[in-house]
Amino acid sequence: MKKIGVLFGMENTFPGALVDRINAMEIEGIQAEFVCVGGVQMAAPSGYAVIVDRISHDMPFYRAFLKNAALTGTQIINNPFWWSADDKFFNYALAEKPGVAVPKTVLLPHKKYPPQITERSLRNLQFPLDWDGVFDYVGFPAFLKPHDGGGWRDVFHVHSPQEFFHAYDQTRDLCMTLQAAVNFKEYFRCYVVGQTDVRIMPYDPRRPHEHRYVLDPPEYDKKLLKRVEKDAITLCKALGYDLNTVEFAVEDGIPYAIDFMNPAPDADLHAVGKESFDWIVDKVSKLAVKKAQRPVKSELRWTAFLNPREKSAEKNDR
Repeated sequence: MKKIGVLFGMENTFPGALVDRINAMEIEGIQAEFVCVGGVQMAAPSGYAVIVDRISHDMPFYRAFLKNAALTGTQIINNPFWWSADDKFFNYALAEKPGVAVPKTVLLPHKKYPPQITERSLRNLQFPLDWDGVFDYVGFPAFLKPHDGGGWRDVFHVHSPQEFFHAYDQTRDLCMTLQAAVNFKEYFRCYVVGQTDVRIMPYDPRRPHEHRYVLDPPEYDKKLLKRVEKDAITLCKALGYDLNTVEFAVEDGIPYAIDFMNPAPDADLHAVGKESFDWIVDKVSKLAVKKAQRPVKSELRWTAFLNPREKSAEKNDR
């Protein structure tokens, strides 16, 4: 029996629906359940063929458990090695390579540092920073936001250098980015599953969090939707995520990728609506079953776990 485990935290609707959906498929030799883990012995198999990870970004214990599970043959959605290494600033830079539009973005030094960091630790850091150069490149209005954060936490909308410095003073020891604001008319949040299937969901980040998904959207230009779908798949293939949400803000017909490091994306029934909820449960169920049925054997070198799909492709080309 191959087990598919779901590892989750506070969310209620998606994990149970995912387990129920997989088991309702009644596929011989496949069973889904909630993950149960205690003390983890090194190099010991997890007992799961596949684990759908919804919480390890908030729990270092779970992240370490998943890396150990991957080492012993479990396939994780999403790859815990790459997820640990990834950050949003890198994503922005990467997006330019395949031609996906991204607002101008600058990575900034921390405002504050841990106590053990002294002036001697910062001898490679330019001081004073060329703030005029940063502002000239990005422009205003802009968003000051963590380089690896999520959930719209510690995000500031700034319209001038004065507003920027007031916000920057509040960022503690976070590493921040300053990104040009997009004066958007349309905004989309896209589920991408298996780097192939896309569901485009109209979204409005200006609304209260529980009302941001637009459940009664207008008609959109088909060419625009086609490009959004193409760019969403391009980004997830480049990043190696099998489950992600990609957000686009559209200005003058150009979809700018704003946020696309969401490997445990919001999938709550009450937030996304029944149609999108049913879609994501169905697609992730099928992806998890497919992975359980077609295990990928990685080389026992840690670098091989960063992108096992690429390793498999290399072998097939020989």
